[in-house]
Amino acid sequence: MSGLTVNERRHAGGLVIRLATEADHAEIARITREAYLGAGYFQDAGHPYMRQVVDVAYRAARGTLLVAERDGRLVGSVTLMAPGDGFEQVAREGEFEFRLLVVDPAAQRTGAATALVAEVEARARRAGATAVVLTTGVDWAAPHALYARLGYERAPERDWPIDGTDIWLPVYRKPL
Repeated sequence: MSGLTVNERRHAGGLVIRLATEADHAEIARITREAYLGAGYFQDAGHPYMRQVVDVAYRAARGTLLVAERDGRLVGSVTLMAPGDGFEQVAREGEFEFRLLVVDPAAQRTGAATALVAEVEARARRAGATAVVLTTGVDWAAPHALYARLGYERAPERDWPIDGTDIWLPVYRKPL
């Protein structure tokens, strides 16, 4: 017996991808804050968009929040939106969308991001989706490289702004 529940899936490198619980929210917020600030995406946690992305309860109430766990420690998370969740920004009919893919800086380049994206894609396929779309930051080289490596292509006609900020988010898409 594997010891995993129906909502968990084991991936390479000892990673378990599972649904987040409310008890995970503070750690997901910490990982998000450290990943965004550590990469230099924002200068401080007071930026209006940073305040949005660390509001984990808001995301969890509107989408499916997944976490990557290794040896009992959270190392990453992603928010998945299915059609009709009400949190999707760029998904069209038949598409799933994900946002806010983050990995703890101490665990980056260990396969956590790839495993989280693979789980998003698996869930989308099981639901009959035809594609997965995502948004990311304009100058975020590492995520752009990851998404290209995983088969995502730019869809610039679908780029969109974050309300109340000067930020535009590039869109990527992968047919399933």
